[in-house]
Amino acid sequence: MSELAIFGGKPAVDEKIIPESLFKWPIVTKEDEEAVLEVLRRGAMSGLDVTEKFEKEFAQWQKRKYAIGYCNGTMALQAAMYACKMGAGDEIICPSKTYWASCLQAFNLNSTVVFADIHPTSLCIDPNDIERCIGPRTKAIMVVHYLGHPADMDPIMEIAKKHNILVIEDVSHAQGGMYKGRMLGTFGHIAAMSIMSGKSLAAGEMGMLATDDKEMYDRAMAYCHYERNNSKYITTEYLQKYASMPLGGVKGRVNQLSSAMARVQLKYYEERTAEIRKAMKYFWSLLEGVPGLRAHMVDESDGSNMAGWYAPHGLYCPEELEGLSVERFCDAVRKEGFGASPGANKALHMHNIFKDYNGLNFEKPARIAFTDRDVRELDKELMVSEQVQVYSIPWFKHYMPEYIEMYANAFKKVALNYKELLAGDEKRGTESGRWFFYSDKKEEK
Repeated sequence: MSELAIFGGKPAVDEKIIPESLFKWPIVTKEDEEAVLEVLRRGAMSGLDVTEKFEKEFAQWQKRKYAIGYCNGTMALQAAMYACKMGAGDEIICPSKTYWASCLQAFNLNSTVVFADIHPTSLCIDPNDIERCIGPRTKAIMVVHYLGHPADMDPIMEIAKKHNILVIEDVSHAQGGMYKGRMLGTFGHIAAMSIMSGKSLAAGEMGMLATDDKEMYDRAMAYCHYERNNSKYITTEYLQKYASMPLGGVKGRVNQLSSAMARVQLKYYEERTAEIRKAMKYFWSLLEGVPGLRAHMVDESDGSNMAGWYAPHGLYCPEELEGLSVERFCDAVRKEGFGASPGANKALHMHNIFKDYNGLNFEKPARIAFTDRDVRELDKELMVSEQVQVYSIPWFKHYMPEYIEMYANAFKKVALNYKELLAGDEKRGTESGRWFFYSDKKEEK
């Protein structure tokens, strides 16, 4: 009988003995509960006092002058675009391999998205593909630190400076991560991120924005914080005449239940994520040299790290397994006791909303309604985004070697016995993934 569980062998993971704490996140203690209940009991859910305390604490931690809380990360990213003065006909460059909230809001500003390709090992925007995407109306680059991996910020910032383009960092996957000893979110002109319940920094449903630029801060505040659109917060003169109205016509205020939880979570974040990193690095050390499997992780020798290692994945090399599809590989891993999923976020340029969507009734599809060029033509060069193959791996929250070894053995066992899987492989293609984003247990974003 085969050793593989898919053919009747014993699974590598004994799910009955896995402690819930190995994966449970966020870690909620009595301190979190009391902080949230304090807000609830005095009916301050829609207030500002707790949020403003967290904003100050977050800005200090993020090493930025200013920070603003939002109802979610999507709104924070849209406010960052508005802060960059994106408007009709402007373009933002964004990696195609990301969650839609990194860029789709540009349509709300009558702007558009130009997709750049990703680097095949970092899965972040490839600096070598950015200049191809720049046009006369390029306003900003959206840099996504995808799945916790830091983007290569040095060349990105050099390109931005050369072409006088603003940089927005989407840190939704990498809060507190480091690039060459410096915290992510401090390189670009402005940063925004989600800190909803599925993220490594988790606070219910909430987003954060941070910047050192006062005018950007003022624009981001004025965009959707009508109760703070006044001279107490906003000093940029041309914005003050519009006081008391949200300039985006939307409401982005965060519920203070989330703000209260965020304050507690931030206190313990670095300690907890350090243990996550220890666990994840141990997992990959057990798979070093296994054919077909490569770690999606950063070299920490220069002071970089993967923060809380949000939604971890591995890089799949089918050529080392005689072309075994990642779908078939994941089928076998699931039988071993871990719910592995092939792919991650699908390449956005392949979705119809970025091809011919015109629900806003423009004369042309929304993506090119106000542009001077058909940016869809640039999508033809996004080969890595379309072809890269990845698979989900366990997101360990604690360093428990005996259990981590079980999960590593599940992947190793399948890879080393791949020949048995070839005969039943339907080779379902390389465009695995999903438009939404979830873990092996529940939706996360």
